[in-house]
Amino acid sequence: MSVTVRIPGPLRRITDGVDKADVTADTLGGVIAELEAQYPGIQERILDENGALRYFVNLYLNNEDVRFLEGLSTPVKAGDEISIVPAVAGG
Repeated sequence: MSVTVRIPGPLRRITDGVDKADVTADTLGGVIAELEAQYPGIQERILDENGALRYFVNLYLNNEDVRFLEGLSTPVKAGDEISIVPAVAGG
């Protein structure tokens, strides 16, 4: 079951410029593990040392914030699209 992950600009140095990755997993946590297998170092930019989503990174599954779903346990299915969105600060 292939899921598409959109990679934001700041993380593309880890993915050698790739802006989309296709991974196979059953949950959002599995998607991140697969991304780490393909692009070592990306997981530490998304998850903290406890394995939780970093507070300044938002993940969207088909345009829904996963914090309002089941977090990293959120099931994914073929054709889903996940967007990694770093929080933007400014004033």
